[in-house]
Amino acid sequence: VQLQASGGGSVQAGGSLRLSCAASGRTFSSYDMGWFRQAPGKEREFVAAINRSGGITYYADSVKGRFIISRDNAKNTVYLQMNSLKPEDTAVYYCARKVAPIIVAGRGTATSEYDYWGQGTQVTVSS
Repeated sequence: VQLQASGGGSVQAGGSLRLSCAASGRTFSSYDMGWFRQAPGKEREFVAAINRSGGITYYADSVKGRFIISRDNAKNTVYLQMNSLKPEDTAVYYCARKVAPIIVAGRGTATSEYDYWGQGTQVTVSS
């Protein structure tokens, strides 16, 4: 399994970006997915998760109401629409495949709950 994240860039505060994560293989629709981010000098932190059908989503409190996670199983792709961006959203963003389903193992806020990771895409928000 390979995950390829893209869509990062530099924007001003208040702007928007949409990240994409394309997965290889034919099992994408069988797995829940998540987005994490890591700022310089900080631990990798949970941003959002989505179940295999796209009907269940969870968000970190810091992004709730601003970010939207979605997926297109026909395209083997998970997205993260980021609106009203703030300088504190600056980080490298990673997509990841969740080992166990959300409905069984919970919303997936820990990195240990994911087995495959994308390479990361940089998001920089200036004030």
